[in-house]
Amino acid sequence: MSEIILPNIDATRAWAADFAKTLRAPVTVALHGDLGMGKSEIAREIIRTLRGADTVVPSPTFTIVQNYDGISHFDLYRVADPSELEEIGLPYAIVNDITLIEWPDIALGVLPENTIHVYITEHGSGRKIVINN
Repeated sequence: MSEIILPNIDATRAWAADFAKTLRAPVTVALHGDLGMGKSEIAREIIRTLRGADTVVPSPTFTIVQNYDGISHFDLYRVADPSELEEIGLPYAIVNDITLIEWPDIALGVLPENTIHVYITEHGSGRKIVINN
């Protein structure tokens, strides 16, 4: 377990870019945190670091998943039942891609044992990141 204090959004983006460089497929990253904690911003920075700064990275809140040539970005906020996970391609992504999952709680039963869990909480005007893997 490691803990990092990030004082602002620029530090959060810099951390996400550095973290991205450590990721090799297949790997699953579960992003935990309340609304507004920066899960999407972290995922966006990871994708841009690995696929190019000009990569357009919309939030997958309504599409549930976005794919970026070997990176799958899931937002499971609107998934109501774990049985939907196969239909949206989560099992395939887990064994093949760098898989980033926002709101991962509904998928905890299918995530691989080596999933990297990133917990994001408020810390003053910045964020605290706790990583369990």
